[in-house]
Amino acid sequence: MQELVIHPTFAIVACMTSHPTGTEPGGQKLERALSNRHIQLIAIGGAIGTGLFMGSGKTISVAGPSVILVYMIIGFMLYFVMRAMGELLLSRTGYRNFADFAGDILGPWAAFFTGWTYWFCWIVTGVADVIVIASVYIKFWLPTIPLWVPALAVIVLLVLLNLPSVKGFGETEFWFAMIKIVAIVALIVVGLVLIFTGFTHEYEHGTGTASFMNLFDQNGGFFGGEFMGFVMGFQIAVFAFVGIELVGTAAAETKNPEHNLPKAVNAIPVRILLFYVGSLIILMSVVPWQNFSKDESPFVMLFSLAGLGAAAHLVNLVVLTSATSSANSGIYSTSRMVYGLATDGDAPRVFAKLSGKKVPQNALFLSGVCLLSAIVLLVFGLDKSQGFSIVTTISSLCFMFVWTIILISYLVYRKRRPQDHDASKFKMPGGLFMPYVVMAFFVFLLWAFTRDPDTLAGLIATPIWFVLVGIGYLALRNNPAHAKLRAEHNAKVAEETKAAAAYTAGR
Repeated sequence: MQELVIHPTFAIVACMTSHPTGTEPGGQKLERALSNRHIQLIAIGGAIGTGLFMGSGKTISVAGPSVILVYMIIGFMLYFVMRAMGELLLSRTGYRNFADFAGDILGPWAAFFTGWTYWFCWIVTGVADVIVIASVYIKFWLPTIPLWVPALAVIVLLVLLNLPSVKGFGETEFWFAMIKIVAIVALIVVGLVLIFTGFTHEYEHGTGTASFMNLFDQNGGFFGGEFMGFVMGFQIAVFAFVGIELVGTAAAETKNPEHNLPKAVNAIPVRILLFYVGSLIILMSVVPWQNFSKDESPFVMLFSLAGLGAAAHLVNLVVLTSATSSANSGIYSTSRMVYGLATDGDAPRVFAKLSGKKVPQNALFLSGVCLLSAIVLLVFGLDKSQGFSIVTTISSLCFMFVWTIILISYLVYRKRRPQDHDASKFKMPGGLFMPYVVMAFFVFLLWAFTRDPDTLAGLIATPIWFVLVGIGYLALRNNPAHAKLRAEHNAKVAEETKAAAAYTAGR
């Protein structure tokens, strides 16, 4: 764990000497090169992670068929986070990501905490992805190769894919997401064939026949894992949704964002129903839920039962692609977030420089260097330990912090800028009520994380990060330029509050 936090610490210390200007150097701007198909598939890739292909076996074995409700509830709640983010991003043409609107609405502290926390989220997730790629997926095919070799190769590959242009990232994510979609559709089709042909197979716990009734009449029924199994399902499943907000970091590089961002956000419920809920229903209908193992991919199990001898190799390719996609998303989003922080004075100005292809190459190299922590962990043999449960918990909690900042920004926006909300063409459904419902749900998730020793350890360790960020921000506050920035924000808040009162009175 120490190796995972030391790089962000150095980054915070470095940005203590930066000078907030809020401008992009030389008038440079990110290029809007991501088309509708890129954004649509980036959104799918962000909503479908390795958690579905590998982690769903554990959630099924713990919660039983009720895991279907777990994924539906989490997806339902996060849809409103995405809608709040969408309305806010489109309310000002200058917003590049959610750290921008958090700083503009809540104050400079919010941009600093949100930007660096989101950066930390993806660095931790990216390090974990690189370790898993090297120690599990590549080792599956090349068991004798030193683990640091594929880890280094993956990091270099990701940097090279992102360096030429933002379109390179978009194309890579497009095809990564297509592989995920094909795998899930194939699973659903194969599963339906097995169900409608009455497939029967011998399992460790007896004979099972493929049928939709397996969801209700097997070992305790739909809630076979009982209440605590249902709760444990949430703490495992929430990590599968990290990255769902990824389209928010691509706002500044999206063509026609007024059309493409709403389209991508509104498609999220359908994707969750089809890819998560649909595949889980098929899996537990073909194989009674008590026969799933937390250590085996349910996708491998189903394809093997169907007589596909190459199932293990095919699914290994899919999960390898999924993990690489996650790491690719991480290196993209962290580079854009550091670039935004640098242009606002919350990171060293060297990271605000764009290449000739409009790519923040210095910020990209920073993320690549931080991912090298994975090699250190592999060399010290930390690839298989309880630390990964703690790491995923820390990552989930930090993502929840970012999601909460988005919701709080929306509530303040509604209060201070009613005229912008009335003029919005992409209003968040549920108005001022749903943000409180979603934040109450996040409180429930915090309680769920206390129910398991590993996730509890992650919950206890997470505040260390916010202490480090707080120290960095307190040092930055002493910068005269940053004090001026806060004064300007306070003056703008006073003006907006006065304008909101006049607008409300004139309705």
